[in-house]
Amino acid sequence: MDWQVNGLPLHVLLVHFVVIVVPLAALCTVLAAAWPAARGRLGIVTPLIAFAALVSVPVTTEAGEWLLARVANTPLIQAHAIIGKTLLPWAFATFVVATAQWAWFRYFAAPDGRYRPLASRKGLRITITIALAVAVVFLAVGSIVTVVQIGESGARAIWTGSFTPNPR
Repeated sequence: MDWQVNGLPLHVLLVHFVVIVVPLAALCTVLAAAWPAARGRLGIVTPLIAFAALVSVPVTTEAGEWLLARVANTPLIQAHAIIGKTLLPWAFATFVVATAQWAWFRYFAAPDGRYRPLASRKGLRITITIALAVAVVFLAVGSIVTVVQIGESGARAIWTGSFTPNPR
């Protein structure tokens, strides 16, 4: 596949989507875990955003691999390519947990706070809710930190030696 649009590498465009949708998925899962009103308003949107993040990461990585074959092979570019491959597991886990969290509150917890028969044991109900909340926070922090690290390494790869703080 030709990963360019009007002569511009598609990776450069796709990166902007990933930089928005991965943290947005993380934020929505945290909001849904911590704030019942947000959970009710977001509903299925949270897992759908997490799915968009999951799909966009390998597409962006593939476009990056295409670009890697067409740029100078510097240590900074190599570092960016290596760290760029670490986002997919975070996106996958965020999607799984966002979906599990949505299903838990949608199918096992009634909107008025009463729990349905499958979650009638209070200890189990609390344990699952806490486990989901811990997983959500862990994944939100991990995925956002990973996006920042990848973006920073990409910026260094592109701008190191190409920028001067003094105007010409």
